[in-house]
Amino acid sequence: MKRVALSLTALLCASIANAAPAPKLPIASFEQLTKPLPYPYDEKANADAAFKAARAKARARRVPLLIDLGGNWCLDCRILAGVMHQPAMKRFLDAHYEIVAIDVGRMDKNQQIPRRYGIAKLEGVPAVLIVDVSRDRLVNRNRIFALADARSMTPQALADWLASWTK
Repeated sequence: MKRVALSLTALLCASIANAAPAPKLPIASFEQLTKPLPYPYDEKANADAAFKAARAKARARRVPLLIDLGGNWCLDCRILAGVMHQPAMKRFLDAHYEIVAIDVGRMDKNQQIPRRYGIAKLEGVPAVLIVDVSRDRLVNRNRIFALADARSMTPQALADWLASWTK
């Protein structure tokens, strides 16, 4: 069992070591984000259509699909969006991912999207799913809720986490 744990740790470290480095953000705290913070989720959007379109674009571009699940009421979701909209970070994300933001209301809408990847119940938001579209496989299964307390992280830590799933 120890041998397996060491191998998984080595794989995770290798994966992070091979990731594209995140851009260095010019802000050190969330207080420096542009106000008001963005409302990243279209509450009236057809989530299934948005998901299918983003997945098709990700396949065509041969990049992972980043599914951002959350709600506009959620401060952590809006902080994450504020970091993702930083010019250097936006350029980085646009180059390495196809991104779709899905409104999950108060955890009572669009649950079919996370269920597609075996997530029966959202434990918090933002929930970020990184999908290898070539195999339609969730890459970050054990880390989808890592940013649910985004306000406890620095903007650079959020950027580094997002970059850690790239190649």
